[in-house]
Amino acid sequence: MAEKLKDKVCLITGSTGIAAASARQAAREGASVFITSRTDEHCRALAQEITQQGRICDYQAADLTRPQEAAGAVAACVARFGRIDALFNVAGISGRAYGDGPVHECTDEGWDITVATNLKSMFLMCRETIRHMLGRAAGTSGQRGVVLNMASVLAFAPEPGFFATHAYAASKGAVISLSKAMAAYYAPHKIRVNVIAPALVRTPMSQRAQQNPQVLEFMKTKQPLTEDLIEAAEIASAAIFLLSDDARAITGDVLTIDAGWSVSG
Repeated sequence: MAEKLKDKVCLITGSTGIAAASARQAAREGASVFITSRTDEHCRALAQEITQQGRICDYQAADLTRPQEAAGAVAACVARFGRIDALFNVAGISGRAYGDGPVHECTDEGWDITVATNLKSMFLMCRETIRHMLGRAAGTSGQRGVVLNMASVLAFAPEPGFFATHAYAASKGAVISLSKAMAAYYAPHKIRVNVIAPALVRTPMSQRAQQNPQVLEFMKTKQPLTEDLIEAAEIASAAIFLLSDDARAITGDVLTIDAGWSVSG
């Protein structure tokens, strides 16, 4: 079978969970992968794992909420591989540990850190990457590049019992709005922009939910297709499709991967 991302350069933010699964799969599909996230140890371990399997991967640790560091990560990817064909913005947090919650309980810190990590970092990475894409010629597909942003089912299908984190929901709703506006503006420039909106996925960020028997019982009916958490590799498989030329006619789309969450319960 042909490799879906053969000869593509993919920049992925985040180095655990969905980001790690996507980096592994992108590399297997023939991409040169560049990883950036805040934690050098995680980036380095993931890059070493991928390169030890005979694939191409490099990294740079960066705090992507800081404009200079986000720009530096994009520049490092271009310096290493010569270009960026695809950006997958995965890095994010739940915000609960910083004070996110129902709006009447949400702290200033909870709001600011959650929005900065989930939205500002994505804006900065999109800005720097699209500046690069606009300056390059279209590839063999006739397009300059693709951006894929991570939202959440909580942006449009709230769950007040176990997941009342309103700063998180607001940040992910803004990701969808930003992405659709970008898709409309950059389509004539041959740059695609899409969104993935997962429900509850088995990642380090969902450890609290994974350890709560009530949440696990709730998933049996809230996510009836799996009756459990969704696996990170399942999200990665959808991401690879949207990042590839197989999706060259798709932009401005929000792909919901929720095992039935938004239509159940």
